[in-house]
Amino acid sequence: MSISSQGYAGRGRNHHRLFAFPAAIIALLLFMPLVTLTYLASGNSDGVWSHLIENVLPHSITTTFLLMIGVGIGTAIIGVGTAWLTSMCHFPGRKLLQWLLVLPLAMPIYIVTYIYIELLDYTGPVQTFIRFVFGFTSQRDYWFFDFNSLPGAIFVMTMVLYPYVYLTTRLVFLMQGANILEAARSLGAGPMRMFRRIALPMARPAIVVGVTVALMESLNDIGAVEILGVQTLTFSIYDTWLNRGSLAGAAQIACLTLAIIVLLITIERFARRNQRFASTRHQKQPSQFRLTGASAVFATLACLLPVLFGFIIPFAALVNSSSRRIEQLFDEALLQASLNSIFVAGFTALITVIAAFTLVYAARIFPKNSMRLAGRMASLGYAVPGTVVAIGILVPLAYFDNWLDGLMRTNFDISTGLLISGSAAIIIYACTVRFLALAHGSLESGLGKISPHLDMAARSLGRTAGQTLRQIHLPLMAKAMATAALLVFVDTMKELSATILLRPFDFNTLATLVYEQASLAIFEDASIAALIIVLIGMVPVMLLMRMSDTNTHTQR
Repeated sequence: MSISSQGYAGRGRNHHRLFAFPAAIIALLLFMPLVTLTYLASGNSDGVWSHLIENVLPHSITTTFLLMIGVGIGTAIIGVGTAWLTSMCHFPGRKLLQWLLVLPLAMPIYIVTYIYIELLDYTGPVQTFIRFVFGFTSQRDYWFFDFNSLPGAIFVMTMVLYPYVYLTTRLVFLMQGANILEAARSLGAGPMRMFRRIALPMARPAIVVGVTVALMESLNDIGAVEILGVQTLTFSIYDTWLNRGSLAGAAQIACLTLAIIVLLITIERFARRNQRFASTRHQKQPSQFRLTGASAVFATLACLLPVLFGFIIPFAALVNSSSRRIEQLFDEALLQASLNSIFVAGFTALITVIAAFTLVYAARIFPKNSMRLAGRMASLGYAVPGTVVAIGILVPLAYFDNWLDGLMRTNFDISTGLLISGSAAIIIYACTVRFLALAHGSLESGLGKISPHLDMAARSLGRTAGQTLRQIHLPLMAKAMATAALLVFVDTMKELSATILLRPFDFNTLATLVYEQASLAIFEDASIAALIIVLIGMVPVMLLMRMSDTNTHTQR
């Protein structure tokens, strides 16, 4: 080996170590909450655990599974049905509806819940209209659906979460080869038979992925289930920790919740095992079924109703409430909460993208099993509910703060206080753990599109590994990094479960401001804050839909 090649190899090995070590640290920081959670769960709960087993867990587990069954069935039916109609059928309004169907993802579950409670309450516009039309004088004169119930929670979560199934399934339907479908047509198969016998089996892995994500999101919710009085495992964690004062008991319930999450991930991967469907790059788009008459009306209504209940009605209610409270745009509490949200979301996006890029790039230049394991650990965070992450983070950081404070007091007579656990830094850490998977997936996909031959060409031209990173990889990855940062930023803006548990005293984000005022039955006063969250959330939703269409056209 020549001296120059030896020098390059040495610099390359140093460059590898430069990324491998931080990647290992990041993986440890991501895994720390789960280790802490296990440690806390093994501690003494002072008799609370026996009380939980006897009086709390049976009802919480039953409610959680009923919620998951309802949300799973609802999101699967709506998501798969609308995906098939918009991708394979032609009917009035299809082009507009295929975009509108994604918009409910911009609506946080807890905000939609608060809106429907306002609309369907006894004093709300719906029941007031019913009493006016039929002349009823009291609630005893008529029956009305009790929204503060498990069915109410299933309805809200289904209307907000079905786009996860819609996006993944629609992509598969659009990528299915025209040859198979045209052959089925030539054999006399109609739309429904083709759907049941060909399209649905091929889309099953995508359906499972979408439903699994929807179920994990429903498990993560704390705002909606609390205000509806639905006692899920997530709510039991919150109640046991804050109201019963038992951190060990909360950790034990959190471990049970985590076990359910692991089971969901296992089922999802098992359902997708050995299932691969190839497509050619220049594949002809399958011809659409042209619907007319009653079929066309049914298809339009089937795609319109989920958008109506999941986005249009809640959004219109927010705009209506906000229009009567324009003066609150200059309210000090709202401005401070907005600044706090931007600060937390901005730093979380920056740190998360840096951490995700470190993991992804380390796996590229240092392709060892340890690096792949770090990537898998990064993807686990999104599956863990915010309440579980909060418990696993608070204890070690509080211990570190107390240790540092004692050390500084002893040696320098300076009190550092709760440097991390008493500041917004702990929220940033929790959100980084939660949403690193989003950035990791986006950057991994972006880096995977850069051919390794470019690396070898750069080497042949005398570029070091660092120069290759700066001059080739980073410019080509700019779009993927911007996308990742945007996704993390918006999800952090909406995050409530971890923020409500970890925020410092007198520290509000837009999400916690909405939660606080809704808990005091004055949600209308938080309508502008809620509208800001929704408007920001619409940006990545449109981006996701655009990326989905772009990927589909690329594959054809």
